[in-house]
Amino acid sequence: MIPDSFIQELLYRVDVVDLIDGYVPLKKTGANFAACCPFHSEKSPSFTVSPSKQFYHCFGCGAHGTAIGFLMEYTGVGFVDAVRELAGRAGLQVPDEPRHAAQHGREAQALGDIMTRAAKFYYEQLKASERAVSYLKARGVSGEIARRFGLGYAPEGWQSLAGAFDDYESAELQVAGLVIRNEQGRLYDRFRDRVMFPIINQKGEVIAFGGRVLCQGEPKYLNSPETPLFEKGREVFGLPQARAVIRETGTAIVVEGYMDVVALAQHGVGNTVATLGTATTPTHVHKLLRQAECLVFCFDGDAAGRKAAWRALENSLETLPEQKSIGFAFLPDGEDPDSFVRQGGAEAFRRLIVEAMPLSDFLLRELAGHCDLSSAEGRARLVAVAKPLIGRLQSPLLRLQVVKRLAQLSDFSQAEVERLCELRPLVRAAPARVPRQAPSLLRPLLRLLLQKPELASGLPLDLLPEHSAEGRAIRLLCETIAGGGAETLAYPALLERLRGSECESVLHTAAAELMQQPFAEDEIDTEFSGALGQLRDGEQRRVFALLQDKIQKLGVSGLSSDEKEQYLQALGARGRSRETK
Repeated sequence: MIPDSFIQELLYRVDVVDLIDGYVPLKKTGANFAACCPFHSEKSPSFTVSPSKQFYHCFGCGAHGTAIGFLMEYTGVGFVDAVRELAGRAGLQVPDEPRHAAQHGREAQALGDIMTRAAKFYYEQLKASERAVSYLKARGVSGEIARRFGLGYAPEGWQSLAGAFDDYESAELQVAGLVIRNEQGRLYDRFRDRVMFPIINQKGEVIAFGGRVLCQGEPKYLNSPETPLFEKGREVFGLPQARAVIRETGTAIVVEGYMDVVALAQHGVGNTVATLGTATTPTHVHKLLRQAECLVFCFDGDAAGRKAAWRALENSLETLPEQKSIGFAFLPDGEDPDSFVRQGGAEAFRRLIVEAMPLSDFLLRELAGHCDLSSAEGRARLVAVAKPLIGRLQSPLLRLQVVKRLAQLSDFSQAEVERLCELRPLVRAAPARVPRQAPSLLRPLLRLLLQKPELASGLPLDLLPEHSAEGRAIRLLCETIAGGGAETLAYPALLERLRGSECESVLHTAAAELMQQPFAEDEIDTEFSGALGQLRDGEQRRVFALLQDKIQKLGVSGLSSDEKEQYLQALGARGRSRETK
């Protein structure tokens, strides 16, 4: 586990403005910097970066976070990888990693160097092979596109890589999946006489290869095995090249073949990626939906294509968030994306994507296609087979729409479908309202604590309401600040410590308001004192109201000695308040 102290030091060392400007050009706007948001499509800049607060916020889509959060959202890497990437930029060593993790890091670095050298070798071999160049030209691939994707060629020889590596017998070449040792102990190249497609991770590093045979032969496509660098279920081909267009269009298109991605890019459809010889996984879906608003799976229209699409649907149900969508586009019989775009052109392909079948339509159409809806038994079967799938949907609004349509198809009522599918209620009853302090006071108090965290030590937490989102956020924020010890935690460090907490969205909203309307430094203490006074007054009024209510029901004799003392104190406070006014 990475220590919080290191995260704090890292965020102090990394300038969020410099980091983001390297991905999205920023323009100075007053005290902050602005740009069109990289996380949703917009024409007017609403994405703001605060150099003083060291966080970003989009007033359009609500994206918000620190340098770590930006790297995670923009590149799709996980928390640990984002920390390591930023630590490398800042010249810091991530501490307290177990020895095996450190060893793994050194091994990954060595394997990464090997893959980079192999990619360079294959690239040079392509330029020297008229046969391979002719093959790509015949497929309509230009030199520019070949360079963009780093295409290469693996020669026909059994040990061609010996020309790129001094020690061909190195075990690391075998671990990297480039060299194989047969039963007789002889070493030979895994990839021979194939066009090579480098698979590049989010950091721009070559981690694996896909090889397409030039002539007839099996397998048609050959992929690197899984290695310490490469896990098929986590990576897609073409994402680094497609990222900018995905951001621009808001749509990511998933196809099955490397050549499909290259051919579509050649025709100007640059937001396409391909899975790596494996079914679409939840990790694939999650990674792509972090980059795009809409994900479209484009497969062949035959049985195999529909089977692949169904697997993609199943692995999307629990990953699809609100306000994002997934669609399915099927090509005519005998066509793949490569042949389709070459014959019909880019506009025809884009039209196919725009008209993609929504996930809900595909789900119900496929299920209904296996049930006889003209019979009671068939309609009952439809609900039965839909039950486990609908239960996995994590988008409440989409689930509600699917349930309504399933009710229409099955002749059950919506309530009956929900009961038969054992679905939890989508809307929970709101908690009883408690007469505590109004949130209108708590929001500025929350902003004051974010701007000056050291104020937290002077805030009595027992004054905070328990049934208010702002109150819970202030309590958690104060506890986190106190847990930081003598050193005051700045907002970026606080945000990372509270990542994933129930109060994260409330803190984001308050921080966004603070970005637009910061308190003047010489007024913060006065504002805080005023807020404390209002909190105390509100608590006294609450206590007085409760005691008065009890007196009305039970009389003064119904109060305990402590309650009587509280009541007298509250009366005195109310009297002083009137005199002051």
